[in-house]
Amino acid sequence: MFGTMLLTLTVLLTTYANALVKVEKTEYKGWKNCYRVTNGEIELIVTGDVGPRVIRFGFVGGQNLFKEFPDELGKSGEEQFRGRGGARVWKAPEDQIGTYVPDNRPVEIQVTSTGLLAREPIEPSTKLQKEIEISIEPSGTQVTVSNRITNHSLLPLEYAAWAVTMMPQGGVEVVGFPPRGSHSTHLQATNPLVMWAYSNLSDPRWKFTRKYLTLRQDPANKDAQKLGLFSPNTWAAYFLNDEVFVKRTKPDPSKTYPDLGCSFETFTNDQFVEIETLGPITKAFPGQTVEQVEHWALFHDVKIAAITDEDLDRVLVPLAKAIGGNE
Repeated sequence: MFGTMLLTLTVLLTTYANALVKVEKTEYKGWKNCYRVTNGEIELIVTGDVGPRVIRFGFVGGQNLFKEFPDELGKSGEEQFRGRGGARVWKAPEDQIGTYVPDNRPVEIQVTSTGLLAREPIEPSTKLQKEIEISIEPSGTQVTVSNRITNHSLLPLEYAAWAVTMMPQGGVEVVGFPPRGSHSTHLQATNPLVMWAYSNLSDPRWKFTRKYLTLRQDPANKDAQKLGLFSPNTWAAYFLNDEVFVKRTKPDPSKTYPDLGCSFETFTNDQFVEIETLGPITKAFPGQTVEQVEHWALFHDVKIAAITDEDLDRVLVPLAKAIGGNE
């Protein structure tokens, strides 16, 4: 009797919690088939006419924390890849053929109890199939994002899932280094800091403190910049108009990561900043899926007074604790 009552109560509580997450079909800036996922505090817009892609993430009625390219919104069917904005999943390592496959066709949408799953058709040129699953909490601002790529070819392929989020102009990105130490107790290297041929550490958009790497988006500077690193607790925050987007992932130090061992990469030009996390390089056999899981969150009324360890600690440590991370 007690067991039956407990089961009934559990079902009722689960049903109530799930009812707080709503998914509704909607039009968004020219796309007729988009899906809004919300718990009443935050909202995400996932495109159905192209993708898989999350084109909007923000507080209900607030600014979009993701970049949008106005001249590319509402369009589909192009032969070439389009940036469009938002968050997407790519194949790493980067190459012109396998990475820049257009995501310009309609996607399959499956509504779940906590969000939805968006899955593209199998790509004819690569035989890969990408999907993004969104799961939001019944309250608060936390979202779990599962980025997956399935190998539908007849041969094993080696690749990683690469989660790319495009942030708007005018913000500041902050990335945490692994915990710092002293020369006397840390004789071995702790992490790579990876450069590309066009990386320029003298560019004023970069600023380094002992504990953090920061990158300021500058709409007046067209030069591309990129850096990568590995951290066992990979995270980045983007500050824009007193709101903050944070994403975090937990890489496995025992595995091999793309681009000389990067679990995180960031790119900027005059249009946006990209916050990128990468999964390990995996030998995916036919039918096998590789996955990169991220945790997102939003915060408001947050300001940085100065780019110093002390001020960034004051702001970021409470945010990290709020989403289950470490300093």
